[in-house]
Amino acid sequence: MNERRIHQLFEISVLLKGAHALIECIGGIVLGLVSTESILRLANRVSQPELLNDPKDFVATHLLAWAQGFSVGTKNFYAYYLLSHGLVKILLVIGLLRGKMWAYPASLVALALFIAYQLYRFTETHGIGLIILTVFDLVVMILIWQEYRIVRQHVPAE
Repeated sequence: MNERRIHQLFEISVLLKGAHALIECIGGIVLGLVSTESILRLANRVSQPELLNDPKDFVATHLLAWAQGFSVGTKNFYAYYLLSHGLVKILLVIGLLRGKMWAYPASLVALALFIAYQLYRFTETHGIGLIILTVFDLVVMILIWQEYRIVRQHVPAE
């Protein structure tokens, strides 16, 4: 694959990571501002029609059980996690898009740590979304590495 194509794929993948990071930040802020009671009321409102039709509805029963067990501590953890995770990625995306040399290895380390955590969470939750996110992160890591190799070749020696 030529350098131009690698760079285009790199930019697209980094922009997608940036969009995902913004969504995480917004989600973290919203989650931090919403009460657990509001979350439970919303889950009740969403699941009640389904449970009236089918009291054993898989999605509705699991959504309601999740909302009933959603503590303030859990809510605060997820709000902090989403916001901090998103902010770290936004800073790295800005560094990568501006061609800052520190951002390449920092991004590789951060993504490796995110992947390790996602795989750990997968062992507990078995959520397919974690696997999809991990595969995407691995592809982004490969593109970052390829772009880093190309950029280092073009940087004049000091």
